[in-house]
Amino acid sequence: MSPFGAVSSCSRLCSGVWLLKPGMQKMSSLHTAARCGARDYYEVLVLGGGAGGIAMSARMKRKVGAENVAVVEPSKTHYYQPLWTLVGGGAKQLAASARPMGSVIPKGVEWIKSQVTALDPDKNCVWLENDVKVSYKYLIIALGISLHYEKIKGLPEGFNYPKIGSNYSVQTVEKTWRALQDFKEGNAIFTFPNTPVKCAGAPQKIMYLADAYLRKTGKRSKANIMFNTALGVIFGVKKYADALLEVIKDRDLTVNYKRNLIEVRADKQEAVFENLDKPGVTEVHQYEMLHVTPPMGPPAVLVNSPISDEGGWVDVDKQTLQHKKYPNVFGIGDCTNLPTSKTAAAVAAQSGVLDKTISLVMKNEMPVKKYDGYTSCPLVTGYNKVILAEFDYNAQPLETFPIDQSKERATMYHMKADMMPLLYWNALLK
Repeated sequence: MSPFGAVSSCSRLCSGVWLLKPGMQKMSSLHTAARCGARDYYEVLVLGGGAGGIAMSARMKRKVGAENVAVVEPSKTHYYQPLWTLVGGGAKQLAASARPMGSVIPKGVEWIKSQVTALDPDKNCVWLENDVKVSYKYLIIALGISLHYEKIKGLPEGFNYPKIGSNYSVQTVEKTWRALQDFKEGNAIFTFPNTPVKCAGAPQKIMYLADAYLRKTGKRSKANIMFNTALGVIFGVKKYADALLEVIKDRDLTVNYKRNLIEVRADKQEAVFENLDKPGVTEVHQYEMLHVTPPMGPPAVLVNSPISDEGGWVDVDKQTLQHKKYPNVFGIGDCTNLPTSKTAAAVAAQSGVLDKTISLVMKNEMPVKKYDGYTSCPLVTGYNKVILAEFDYNAQPLETFPIDQSKERATMYHMKADMMPLLYWNALLK
C-alpha cells in the first residue's frame, strides 16, 4: 500500500427524477426515491469510513455540498493499516496508525454511526441497525474487506497464546512484534491464505523484517524461516517476483507453494497446512513464531446482495467503477470485484477516476475516464529496504520513477515509512 498511489494517480488522473441519456439505455432505469428529510435522505450516501469512503466523501462534499453527503460507519477509530507491517516488525508504534473517526470525516458531512444491514438499490435505499431506512440519489459503496480468522480451526482463540500474531488486526499486530522479540530457536512461519487478501505483499513483508531482526539480534542461525503460501508464485508481477526470489535465495528463506493454513494448535505450537496440489493431504509444522494472514472475503451485507457478483463483491465496471446494473451506484476499494490488488494505492487511483465518473453521471453523460488497474505495493525487504512494485490490470509494471524499482532501495523505505502516512492523512483523505 503506497503513497505513490496518491502521487502518481495525481499525475495520471489528475433532486427529482434522474433521466438516462439515449446512449445509456443498456443500463437499468433509475427510480429516485422521494426526498424525506435530512435524516433519511442524502444526495450522496457513502457506505464505509475507510480510505475509499473518506476520500470520496471529501470529493462529494466539494461537488454537492457537505449537507448533502453522509457517511455510514460504526467504528470510532480510523486506522492507517499500511503502517501495521512496520508495527508488527517493531519499527512503528500502533498509536501512530490511528485517528478518531470524527477527525477524518470531512467537516459538515453527516456521520451516521451505524452499520449497514441491507441494500435495496431498486428503491434507492439502505437499511441500518434498528430498522433505520436511509434513501439516496447516489450511492458509493466502500465497505472494505472482512477478515475470517474463524475459518482456521483453533482461531481466533489461539491468539490468547504466545508465539502467534497477525499484522492484519489491530488486536493482534502487536503480538507479532512480541513473538519476534521472544523468538529463541526453531521455525518462524509466515502464511498466505487461499482467498483474496488486502495488500498481497504484506504476508511476506513481515517475513523479511523478521529475518532482518533475527540477524540483528544474533538469532538467525537458530531460525528456519518459512513462507507457506496458498499461491503458486511469490508475486503476481514477474519483474518483482524475480527480484524477490533473489532476496529469498540470498537470505536462505524457505518458500512452500500451494500450502494453505487450515488449523492452529496454539497450545502445542503446531500449524497444520493442506497441500492444495493434493487435496486432503496435510502437513504439521512446529513453530516458535507464527504470523497468520487470515482468509478474507466480502462484508456479510454484500453476500447475496443485488449489487454483488456471485462471489459477493460489488459488481462494477472495471474502467469507470460504476455499477454494471444500477447507474447511480458506485464502488471503490477492497469490496469491489476490480481485478487488481486491494491496496490503499489502488484506492487513491480509483478515487480520481470515480470522481470524474460521478461528475458525468450527475450531468446525465456517459463516463469516459478509465481506470487502468494501477496499484502499488512497497515490498519491505528490511528495516531500510523496499522494492517498489507498481503495476496495472495486466500485471505490467507501471512505474513512477526513472529508476529500476525492482531494486531494494533505502529511499523507497523512507517513502513508505515516513512520507506515505503524511500523504495519506493530508492528501488522500482530503
